[in-house]
Amino acid sequence: MSSRRRAPSRGRFLLAALACAALAGCALLHHEPEIPPFVEATFATKPFKSYTIPTPAPGTIPTESVIGAVGAYRVRQGDTFMDVARYFDLGFNEIVEANPGIDPWIPPVGTTLVLPTAWVLPCCTYEGLVLNIPEMRLYYYRRGPGGTTTVITHPVGLGRDDRRTPRGSFTVRGKTVNPTWIIPPSIRQEHITERGDARTSIPGGAEDNPLGKYRLELSISPYSIHGTDIPWGIGMLVSHGCARLYPEDIARLFPLVPVGTPGQFVYQPVKIGMRGGASWLEADEDIYRYRPPLAPRAVATLKKLGVAADGAHLRAAIGTSHGVPVKLKPG
Repeated sequence: MSSRRRAPSRGRFLLAALACAALAGCALLHHEPEIPPFVEATFATKPFKSYTIPTPAPGTIPTESVIGAVGAYRVRQGDTFMDVARYFDLGFNEIVEANPGIDPWIPPVGTTLVLPTAWVLPCCTYEGLVLNIPEMRLYYYRRGPGGTTTVITHPVGLGRDDRRTPRGSFTVRGKTVNPTWIIPPSIRQEHITERGDARTSIPGGAEDNPLGKYRLELSISPYSIHGTDIPWGIGMLVSHGCARLYPEDIARLFPLVPVGTPGQFVYQPVKIGMRGGASWLEADEDIYRYRPPLAPRAVATLKKLGVAADGAHLRAAIGTSHGVPVKLKPG
């Protein structure tokens, strides 16, 4: 986990929480009592959601490009942020950022946690696989009936700062069940130095195979999208550059993605979209410190939407968002 992920101040968090409630269109929802204890069998059967947006013309932003709704969960005895994040399909980074000041390992029983389960879609490709690196989240778009597109989204774990997940376009060139991991020489040397492990490969199906059970092989070798043997690394910078998903998430995604599917690794710390005729902004941490000019890019996106933008207001919204969509003032 990158320790650089910053928690917003309490005042900023409260503003974001109010924005969450407005975005959800109703009061925040408490957890459902029937959720069973957080064990592997529970995660394997956790609920999944998909979303529908109008299919936009190429290079344009959909008229509805904010998906999901923010919810809430009341902490039970023995819960950790990792448990709650995994059940609600969030990365550890997302739930920590949305709930500053609360101990992620021993949260007080009865505390109500914000579930940041609403997202602005990255601009401006709405086909195939799109992974937005700063938010550590993958989106998969499939054409639906009547000019619609179905969106599935999952959190991911990405490359460490010294082995960054790259930006760029790709296609899915292959799919493997129980892939064998052929350990690259540089990583093998790292394993020898750190723990005396000189193996050159780890067979498919092995408990310590970091690829998990399913792998989507990409045209930008050696990178891939795959499962993991350490689910708690989702929402952290822990890999050697590949994208890791929760085991149950990759099991869901794997059969849906055909070979030849196009994709992109994009880097958008600030995203702007539309919902209900209003514009919304979501800002995430610049995890690799590329320092893109955030406000000017946000202004350019708003111009594509035909929406006037005030730079000062945009900068204030960027400072308030911290991974939660916030509504922008008109004009």
